[in-house]
Amino acid sequence: MRKVLFVEAKLLVREWPAALFTLALPVTLLLALGQIPDLRAADPDLGGQRSVDAQLPAQMILLALLTASFTVLPSALATYRERGMLRRMSATPVHPARVLGAQLVLNLGVTAVAAVAVIGSGRLVYGSRIPVQLFGFVLVFVLGAAAMMAIGLVIAAVARNGPTASAIGSLVMFPLLFLAGMWIPREIMPDVLRRISDYSVVGPFVNAMRDTWAGEWPQLPHLAVMVAGLVLFSGLAVRLFRWE
Repeated sequence: MRKVLFVEAKLLVREWPAALFTLALPVTLLLALGQIPDLRAADPDLGGQRSVDAQLPAQMILLALLTASFTVLPSALATYRERGMLRRMSATPVHPARVLGAQLVLNLGVTAVAAVAVIGSGRLVYGSRIPVQLFGFVLVFVLGAAAMMAIGLVIAAVARNGPTASAIGSLVMFPLLFLAGMWIPREIMPDVLRRISDYSVVGPFVNAMRDTWAGEWPQLPHLAVMVAGLVLFSGLAVRLFRWE
């Protein structure tokens, strides 16, 4: 497994624009949006917090996760399958499942670095808070990442090739960003949209992230939705994924 991980890491370095995009886009957007005065003012809808304290960083971390899970990961796996690499590996002692595992580990690592960069840049530039409930933050991050990467594996399973996987991932990603409150805060969404957001994985992820910034333990319903998403989409990925 170590050798497969090392090889996949070298390939990731060669294809550095995708990793750089996952890292740079959330940080750049955080710094750019943070220039809006209203986002640096206390917001009653956020319990008196500023958007740059928790809401905006949580959304930027979500953006990094969705970018890696819905575009980078599915594109790489669909490309491998299209080129016959997974089929050829299945005839060797190195099972293609190890490639899948290496891809998951590497993309999780990239998004973890992006999360640290988002929190650090927000702290340095805008004096944003650092999550007070650190253990809860890590739990939410790992659980949310697992659920979103499970969705990415479903995309990889149904896509014919890399470009198709990226296209499908983008089509899925933007509605989820909307439901997470990227453009309209969840607090002012119509009841129907807010209810859909509550069961969309991304809505509970952002809410749970905000709780950890405030020093609170993530609420059980938010964790339960992410666990349910992980179980559901992992099952679909196992059922639909093919090596050739």
